[in-house]
Order: sequence, then structure tokens, then C-alpha cells
Amino acid sequence: MTNPYPQQPHDPYGQGQQGGYGPGMGPGMPGPYGAGMPPGPPPDNNLVWGILTTVMCCLPLGIVSIVKANEVNKLWYQGQYEAAQKSASDAGKWAMWSAIASVVIVVIVFVFVIAAGAFSVSTYSTSY
Repeated sequence: MTNPYPQQPHDPYGQGQQGGYGPGMGPGMPGPYGAGMPPGPPPDNNLVWGILTTVMCCLPLGIVSIVKANEVNKLWYQGQYEAAQKSASDAGKWAMWSAIASVVIVVIVFVFVIAAGAFSVSTYSTSY
């Protein structure tokens, strides 16, 4: 004899069989939020460093850092974890190179100003 009342899954919040995740995206199911996702949050995207180095240091390299930082979360939630890690690492590298480039430029300008000052003093005539 078959059971006229088949067993229904327990649904305490009334969200249907997907549990509020949407079709194909429940816990342990394939999809961007399912079993394929490694534990933990996405990697640090270094966006703050990219913005700071763009504003205070070297503009072109800082912009590249911001673009790389913006890719991190998008790639992470698409399931491209290695690409997200690489973008986070690249964003940090570009921010570091931006800061280094600005220090090098400041040193070059400082040396140039000192050299120009020394040259102008040596060519200045004090004879009356």
C-alpha cells in the first residue's frame, strides 16, 4: 500500500525547496554560492591603497591598481577564485609600484632643485 501523504521537506520559513537561495543555488548545490565556494570571505582587494596612491602618488599606476581591485569581488562571486586572488595581488603590486614611482620622482626633483641652486650660486657674480 502506498502512502497517500508523501513526506514533504521541512520548510520552517516557507521559502520553498530552494531555501531562499534560488534554483540550483542552495547549500551543497552547484552554483556561485554552493559547494564549490571555498570557506571564508573574498581576498582583500587593496582598493584603499589603490585610491590613496592614485590621489597622493603616481596617477597612471594608481588607476591600474583601482581597476584590478574592482575585479576582485566580481571574480570571487563568479567562482573564479584563483583569478580573484591574482587580481588582488596585482592590485597590491600596482599600488606599491605607484608609491615607489612617486618617491623616485620626488627624489629626482629634489636633486634637480639642489643642482639648479648650486649652479645658480656658482654662476652668480658678486663683483661691484
